[in-house]
Amino acid sequence: MGLLTFSLNITLDGCADHQEGIADDETHAFFTRLMDEAGAMLWGRVTYEMMESAWPAVARGDQEAPPAMQEWAAKLEAKPKYVVSSTRTDFPWTNSHHIAGDLREGVQKLKDATPDGVLLGSGNLATELDRLDLIDEYRMLVQPRIAGHGPTLYQGGLPATRRLELISAEPMRNGVVAVHYRRAG
Repeated sequence: MGLLTFSLNITLDGCADHQEGIADDETHAFFTRLMDEAGAMLWGRVTYEMMESAWPAVARGDQEAPPAMQEWAAKLEAKPKYVVSSTRTDFPWTNSHHIAGDLREGVQKLKDATPDGVLLGSGNLATELDRLDLIDEYRMLVQPRIAGHGPTLYQGGLPATRRLELISAEPMRNGVVAVHYRRAG
């Protein structure tokens, strides 16, 4: 069984707005490494649609982008992508698959079938999966910013505090800190 790893950009005050992060070669290289290590990507519908609207054009070369973004786009194009949605059933982007029905059962089956692990990149979906005790690790890029607005992680709350064990914390040249936590026993 593979691990389910939640990874996202967040500001120091917990804002998870994708426009508040530093999107440079260093951060793209970080997420490309995480994606390379994982066997599949997992998103909610909103995140899937945001990604689908941007990255296929970069992967095809229809949109100019720096080399680190081109590498990310090409690898993302090839990577299996799983989407949780109760409102959409058609996912035409290359290697995209729908997870429907019981959330716990669908994501557990995905974890069981993906020994290299699954990389989760949707904040709202992460809240639901954490409520179901399905997330194993957290790999966040903490941005050197205070946004002062939302969305924030876990706005809907969790039934109990989640205890974590620090695996690593590595500062980047751009001021971002990459943190890696694992669920504590």
